[in-house]
Amino acid sequence: EAARMIILEKTPFQEEKLLDLLKKHTKLELQMRNDIYSTYHLYPPPELSEIKTTVVYPATEKHLQKYLRQEVHLIRETREDYENVTLPFIQSQSFSVQWVYNILEKKAEADRIVHENPDPRDGFVLVPDFKWNQNQLDDLYLIALAHRRDVKCLRDLTGEHLPLLRNIAREGTEAVTKRFGVPGSQLRIYLHYQPSYYHLHVHFTALGYDAPGSSVERAHLLADVIDNLATDSSYYQKRALTFALRADEPLFKKFQEAGR
Repeated sequence: EAARMIILEKTPFQEEKLLDLLKKHTKLELQMRNDIYSTYHLYPPPELSEIKTTVVYPATEKHLQKYLRQEVHLIRETREDYENVTLPFIQSQSFSVQWVYNILEKKAEADRIVHENPDPRDGFVLVPDFKWNQNQLDDLYLIALAHRRDVKCLRDLTGEHLPLLRNIAREGTEAVTKRFGVPGSQLRIYLHYQPSYYHLHVHFTALGYDAPGSSVERAHLLADVIDNLATDSSYYQKRALTFALRADEPLFKKFQEAGR
């Protein structure tokens, strides 16, 4: 029988509901009191105790491993490593991005699109990420999905892709500001390497949100990517890139086999 994965996440508190949380049919159990300090267990009413629930079915082994705690190692991938280890691994796998194509073709989530530039080469679609329920701005998270399907990841980018990247940076920021009132100076806009799926996409998160994958060993700011490519069209073909891999990931095993 196919595995079913259920992800439970506590959503951030909403400022306008804090008074209700403290006053409205809330159960308090005293745990400890010492001088001016006291701690309680607070049990909010159901309407204020939302848990965001995501279901993945059927869930593959890759889905399951993504959410298990694992030992993590840093990989410093040279150009040769990419050509000899990473790229052959990517090409040998059947990473499905059908859900991305469904969004781009408006077969799914059409009502969630925040902005679209329909140009097949330099256009993209901007949608809220699954991790964001859109009830508050504290954990704002959107994804820009490129229309073109021949760019897998950061390594594929060259100066040819600058118009696309600049469109995402400019139009994406304008769309987020217009729809959600968050200025560009409060947005973190970046690409992942390695990405979790191999179709070019850019992350937009609230600057104050410690989003998963926003750490220095994985996130590459879009503004820096644009500047690097403007300076050297083949910048990301040449340079070494650092990323973290879990000990159980097949790609990590490939690097071990290559003696890296």
